Amino acid sequence: MTETYRAVQVTHPGLLELVTRPVPSPAPGEVLIAVEACGICGAIGDIENADPARQLPRVPGHEVVGRVVALGSGVASIWKPGQRVGVGRLGGHCGECVQCRQGRFNLCRNQPIMGSNRDGGYAEMMTARGTGLVSIPPELNAEEAAPILCAGIATFNALKKCGAEAGDLVAVLGIGGLGHMALQYARRMGFRVAAIGRGQDIAQDAHDLGAHHYIDTNGEDAAERLRVLGGAKAILTTIATPAAVAPLLGGLAPEGRLVLLGVGNDPLPVVPGLLVGGERSVTGSITGSPYENERTLDFSVLTGVRPMIETMPLEQTAEAVRRVKSGHVRFRMVLMMGGERPCA
Repeated sequence: MTETYRAVQVTHPGLLELVTRPVPSPAPGEVLIAVEACGICGAIGDIENADPARQLPRVPGHEVVGRVVALGSGVASIWKPGQRVGVGRLGGHCGECVQCRQGRFNLCRNQPIMGSNRDGGYAEMMTARGTGLVSIPPELNAEEAAPILCAGIATFNALKKCGAEAGDLVAVLGIGGLGHMALQYARRMGFRVAAIGRGQDIAQDAHDLGAHHYIDTNGEDAAERLRVLGGAKAILTTIATPAAVAPLLGGLAPEGRLVLLGVGNDPLPVVPGLLVGGERSVTGSITGSPYENERTLDFSVLTGVRPMIETMPLEQTAEAVRRVKSGHVRFRMVLMMGGERPCA
């Protein structure tokens, strides 16, 4: 195994630097991974808003796929050298807190956030907690699997908990990195799917991805259109703009749910009468456990769901991030680790 590896780190907020680091040894409970691919999530606040208090420099990235190179002591026996694994946003539960004892591992408050308070996958090598590992199916290549570990699990789990049943109308607001996965999953789960976007340039993509209906907010009232269609049992919002999200409450059917995936700091105005009168609700949904991530990957293989991606090499990370910020990527960007990969 080589003694060094390349990584792209945040040295100051918004500033990325390609560096060479010594290969670390995994600590107890951790594994060392040779990274093959890492997706660039649309939530790139870890780069733009990097907190110096979180021990910069920091390597971003939380859609990681690679192979186990070495194991620290105490790692579960299901993980072996050479095995294909992934790591998502949540870096591994502690197994001791109240949430873990309840089996709600995605809500563990003692796990690292990959790329934020622990080095992530914009690198040829990385370490990770064994409890955060996800087994990657052989049917998926690394660049396909990487975005499923974030955009895939986020939308798959949100749809599972949205309260809709097969045949119900489910709407997806925002046809981007998250939304293009949500449309595919929703169609294959048997929902009647409405895509809500801005402009006609995305309409054909929405239909190709599985939408039965496309609602262009530039030309029509989305809530009124949903009411005409019978009301949505669930609406998934992949964006966090309150002005775009709040009006959609009026398009929910009685007992419908507005499921928030987009993260923002601005308050969401809610008309209490819409909630009380029809027993509607607003809820949030956060990614999922490693087991749930494996379920998402398996469902993707079973039903043919794949992210639409562009790839760039690690040394062009800054340009890849710029393209993601510009909104010109269809629909996910994935960094590929080129050159000779270390092996056990």
